[in-house]
Amino acid sequence: MSTHTKPKLFGKVALVTGASKGIGASIALHLGEAGAAVVVNYTSSREGAERVAGQITQHGGRAVAVQADVSKRADIDRLFAETIAAFGRLDILVNNAGVYDFAPLGQITEAHFHRHFDVNVLGLLLATQKAVDHFDEHGGVIINVGSIVSTFALANGSGYSATKAAVDAITRSLAKELGARRIRVNSLNPGAVDTEGSRAGGIIGSDFEKQIIQDTPLGRTGQPDDIGRVAVFLASGDSGWITGETIAVAGGHPH
Repeated sequence: MSTHTKPKLFGKVALVTGASKGIGASIALHLGEAGAAVVVNYTSSREGAERVAGQITQHGGRAVAVQADVSKRADIDRLFAETIAAFGRLDILVNNAGVYDFAPLGQITEAHFHRHFDVNVLGLLLATQKAVDHFDEHGGVIINVGSIVSTFALANGSGYSATKAAVDAITRSLAKELGARRIRVNSLNPGAVDTEGSRAGGIIGSDFEKQIIQDTPLGRTGQPDDIGRVAVFLASGDSGWITGETIAVAGGHPH
């Protein structure tokens, strides 16, 4: 009897939005390591996306980088057309693309609001809508990347927190709507994670990060790999009886 077993996601095709860096890149790499062919979506960071796709292929996997702004329907249509052209099918969608820009109430503008909701909420809905059209009779998996700020709201983050609360609600609603089609929908909600974005935003190394660590039972900031591993679990048959859930991946931080 052979001791070789197929990877958990062998034969599956995954599309990860916003996967050129940070959490999205880690999710794409982990899905590729688990055997999935991966479409690495990016909006502007072509070099980063191609680097992620290259890492997957260098380890014997299959991956392509595809540019698309998820807030635009025409881009979504092209993204999914290129996914099918590359790999012939789709089994897993990870809605990771997102923006965040904290601002106090007095500085919130229409542009600030629409930038957040167009990418974080509308983009998620448009991508999910298209993915459902491409899943076959065996169903599929939707993983929404939310945040613990959907419930553990922070000062000056009302717009961003509102989008992530919307993601939680959409996850629960679509799980009920799509369950009969064997499509599972869950939200993976990270706490503070050490990424390029959180470093650029001044979070890592700040007094705010020290407070987060102090409030986290596991005593550290999250790493992208912490999130990528949970994404593989949610994408695989190991979580086949889980849908409509928001799963906090935050080291025990209150949420």
